[in-house]
Amino acid sequence: MPRYKLTVAYEGTHFHGWQKQHPPGQAPLRTVQGELETAVQEAVRDEDVHVLGASRTDAGVHAHGQAAAFTCEAVFEPDRLRDAVCSRLPDDVQVLAAAIVPDSFDPIQDCVSKGYRYRLAYARRRPATRPLFDRRVLAWTPYELDLERMNRAASLLEGEHDFASFTRINHGRDTTVRTIHECTIEPDGPDCCRIDVSGSGFLYNMVRIIAGTLLEVGRGRIEPEAITSILERTDRSAAGPTLSPEGLCLMWIDYGDL
Repeated sequence: MPRYKLTVAYEGTHFHGWQKQHPPGQAPLRTVQGELETAVQEAVRDEDVHVLGASRTDAGVHAHGQAAAFTCEAVFEPDRLRDAVCSRLPDDVQVLAAAIVPDSFDPIQDCVSKGYRYRLAYARRRPATRPLFDRRVLAWTPYELDLERMNRAASLLEGEHDFASFTRINHGRDTTVRTIHECTIEPDGPDCCRIDVSGSGFLYNMVRIIAGTLLEVGRGRIEPEAITSILERTDRSAAGPTLSPEGLCLMWIDYGDL
């Protein structure tokens, strides 16, 4: 039976995250995995398939390059499969590409690295200057931000560290050690910036807490050099706030030579 890999994009505003959720005694919540799995099953002639995703994005978080995989009996040309699944999806999810992969392919375990982007409008004190048409994909803060200070702090996050200060207390992971390959802040239009973070893997809320901590650096409440001590404390209370989900997007996932 062939195994297929899908590259999936979605606007996460009206989803309860990626992972399927069925609370006891209630209707299933609307999730990306649930919508995609239903569309795949219809496209492959109602086979009972399980779609496994690479990243469990939270409610309200978006993706340009989520990866998912499934195995089925039906044989498709990749472009035909892409179009067949995409035509059965709601308008806030799209399959961008499909490919046939080895039977052993695991979108979680085989991931080499992934990249996230957090987009943030700043210096928006007056209500009329807050994001409007892009408010679902752009977070905002009323404070002025110093991007140079933020970049100095971001560079200290790069490398292998214990990121216990940058995840929720009950994170449920065996280890909080992760490797950040790159963390940078760049202008992204008038009074707007983007925080790009890539690494081997991420903890629950890790990028949103990194963004919140860098925001505090940018507004002058935390010194850039304090990032080192925040990491060393391995205490969630040492870092900045968890920023809202709408600014976060999973940009890409790298599988090396696959």
